[in-house]
Amino acid sequence: MMSDLRVPLEHLPVMTFEQMLERVRYEGAYPTRERAAEAVHLILSGLGRRLTGDERVELAARLPFEAASVLTAQIPDPQPITGWAFVKDLADRSGATPATTRWDTGAVLAVVAAMAGPDLITRILSRLPSGYPLLFGRAELIQAA
Repeated sequence: MMSDLRVPLEHLPVMTFEQMLERVRYEGAYPTRERAAEAVHLILSGLGRRLTGDERVELAARLPFEAASVLTAQIPDPQPITGWAFVKDLADRSGATPATTRWDTGAVLAVVAAMAGPDLITRILSRLPSGYPLLFGRAELIQAA
Protein backbone atom coordinates (compact mmCIF):
# COMPACT_ATOMS: atom_id res chain seq x y z
CA MET A 1 0.00 0.00 0.00
CA MET A 2 1.33 3.44 -0.90
CA SER A 3 0.66 6.11 1.67
CA ASP A 4 0.10 9.78 1.01
CA LEU A 5 3.25 11.52 2.25
CA ARG A 6 1.26 14.61 3.21
CA VAL A 7 -0.65 12.72 5.91
CA PRO A 8 1.48 12.09 9.02
CA LEU A 9 1.84 8.39 9.82
CA GLU A 10 0.18 8.71 13.21
CA HIS A 11 -3.02 9.74 11.43
CA LEU A 12 -3.22 6.84 9.01
CA PRO A 13 -6.14 4.48 9.74
CA VAL A 14 -5.07 2.01 12.36
CA MET A 15 -8.14 -0.15 12.07
CA THR A 16 -9.77 -2.07 9.31
CA PHE A 17 -13.41 -1.51 8.49
CA GLU A 18 -14.27 -4.73 10.32
CA GLN A 19 -12.45 -3.48 13.43
CA MET A 20 -14.28 -0.17 13.14
CA LEU A 21 -17.61 -2.02 12.99
CA GLU A 22 -16.67 -4.02 16.08
CA ARG A 23 -15.83 -0.79 17.96
CA VAL A 24 -19.15 0.75 16.90
CA ARG A 25 -20.93 -2.48 17.85
CA TYR A 26 -19.36 -2.27 21.30
CA GLU A 27 -20.04 1.49 21.73
CA GLY A 28 -23.66 1.13 20.62
CA ALA A 29 -24.27 -2.22 22.35
CA TYR A 30 -25.63 -3.56 19.05
CA PRO A 31 -26.51 -7.26 18.88
CA THR A 32 -24.90 -7.79 15.46
CA ARG A 33 -22.18 -6.39 13.23
CA GLU A 34 -24.86 -5.80 10.57
CA ARG A 35 -26.72 -3.44 12.90
CA ALA A 36 -23.47 -1.57 13.56
CA ALA A 37 -22.84 -1.36 9.81
CA GLU A 38 -26.30 0.17 9.27
CA ALA A 39 -25.54 2.82 11.89
CA VAL A 40 -22.11 3.56 10.36
CA HIS A 41 -23.58 3.95 6.89
CA LEU A 42 -26.41 6.22 8.06
CA ILE A 43 -24.26 8.49 10.22
CA LEU A 44 -21.30 8.77 7.83
CA SER A 45 -23.68 9.52 4.96
CA GLY A 46 -25.22 12.31 7.01
CA LEU A 47 -21.83 13.63 8.07
CA GLY A 48 -20.72 13.59 4.44
CA ARG A 49 -23.58 15.96 3.63
CA ARG A 50 -22.35 18.37 6.33
CA LEU A 51 -18.57 18.45 5.91
CA THR A 52 -16.63 20.34 3.26
CA GLY A 53 -13.10 21.40 2.52
CA ASP A 54 -9.87 20.20 4.05
CA GLU A 55 -11.57 18.72 7.10
CA ARG A 56 -13.67 16.41 4.92
CA VAL A 57 -10.60 15.25 2.99
CA GLU A 58 -8.52 14.80 6.14
CA LEU A 59 -11.24 12.85 7.93
CA ALA A 60 -11.69 10.56 4.92
CA ALA A 61 -7.94 9.89 4.94
CA ARG A 62 -8.11 8.75 8.56
CA LEU A 63 -11.00 6.32 8.09
CA PRO A 64 -10.89 2.83 6.60
CA PHE A 65 -11.53 2.88 2.85
CA GLU A 66 -15.11 1.56 3.13
CA ALA A 67 -16.06 4.21 5.70
CA ALA A 68 -14.31 6.98 3.75
CA SER A 69 -16.22 5.93 0.63
CA VAL A 70 -19.55 6.35 2.42
CA LEU A 71 -18.51 9.78 3.73
CA THR A 72 -17.22 11.10 0.42
CA ALA A 73 -20.00 9.68 -1.76
CA GLN A 74 -22.29 12.39 -0.42
CA ILE A 75 -22.66 15.81 -1.98
CA PRO A 76 -22.28 18.45 0.74
CA ASP A 77 -25.43 20.44 1.44
CA PRO A 78 -24.66 24.17 1.63
CA GLN A 79 -27.52 24.74 4.10
CA PRO A 80 -26.09 24.43 7.64
CA ILE A 81 -28.21 22.63 10.23
CA THR A 82 -27.80 22.27 13.98
CA GLY A 83 -26.79 19.04 15.64
CA TRP A 84 -30.37 18.33 16.67
CA ALA A 85 -31.64 19.00 13.14
CA PHE A 86 -28.91 16.61 11.91
CA VAL A 87 -30.27 13.86 14.16
CA LYS A 88 -33.88 14.57 13.14
CA ASP A 89 -32.91 14.49 9.45
CA LEU A 90 -31.20 11.11 9.90
CA ALA A 91 -34.21 9.79 11.83
CA ASP A 92 -36.52 10.87 8.99
CA ARG A 93 -34.28 9.23 6.39
CA SER A 94 -34.00 5.96 8.30
CA GLY A 95 -37.51 5.74 9.71
CA ALA A 96 -36.10 5.35 13.23
CA THR A 97 -37.02 7.42 16.25
CA PRO A 98 -34.95 10.50 17.09
CA ALA A 99 -33.85 8.79 20.34
CA THR A 100 -32.56 5.71 18.51
CA THR A 101 -30.87 7.89 15.90
CA ARG A 102 -29.23 10.00 18.60
CA TRP A 103 -27.87 6.78 20.15
CA ASP A 104 -26.58 5.60 16.77
CA THR A 105 -24.98 8.98 16.13
CA GLY A 106 -23.14 8.96 19.44
CA ALA A 107 -21.89 5.40 18.96
CA VAL A 108 -20.55 6.04 15.46
CA LEU A 109 -19.12 9.50 16.07
CA ALA A 110 -17.31 8.36 19.24
CA VAL A 111 -15.36 5.89 17.09
CA VAL A 112 -14.87 8.44 14.30
CA ALA A 113 -13.56 10.98 16.83
CA ALA A 114 -11.07 8.46 18.19
CA MET A 115 -9.81 7.68 14.69
CA ALA A 116 -9.64 11.33 13.64
CA GLY A 117 -7.87 12.63 16.71
CA PRO A 118 -8.67 15.65 18.88
CA ASP A 119 -7.11 18.32 16.64
CA LEU A 120 -9.09 17.36 13.55
CA ILE A 121 -12.32 16.96 15.52
CA THR A 122 -11.81 20.43 17.02
CA ARG A 123 -11.41 21.87 13.51
CA ILE A 124 -14.46 19.99 12.25
CA LEU A 125 -16.57 21.21 15.15
CA SER A 126 -15.45 24.81 14.61
CA ARG A 127 -16.98 24.64 11.11
CA LEU A 128 -20.30 23.08 12.15
CA PRO A 129 -23.26 24.86 13.80
CA SER A 130 -24.21 24.36 17.45
CA GLY A 131 -25.15 20.95 18.78
CA TYR A 132 -22.44 18.86 17.12
CA PRO A 133 -19.91 18.71 20.00
CA LEU A 134 -22.34 16.64 22.08
CA LEU A 135 -22.77 14.23 19.17
CA PHE A 136 -19.00 13.69 19.17
CA GLY A 137 -18.97 13.15 22.93
CA ARG A 138 -17.64 16.59 23.83
CA ALA A 139 -19.04 19.36 25.99
CA GLU A 140 -20.36 22.34 24.09
CA LEU A 141 -19.05 25.58 25.46
CA ILE A 142 -21.31 28.53 24.82
CA GLN A 143 -20.00 32.10 24.80
CA ALA A 144 -21.62 34.37 27.37
CA ALA A 145 -23.56 37.26 25.86
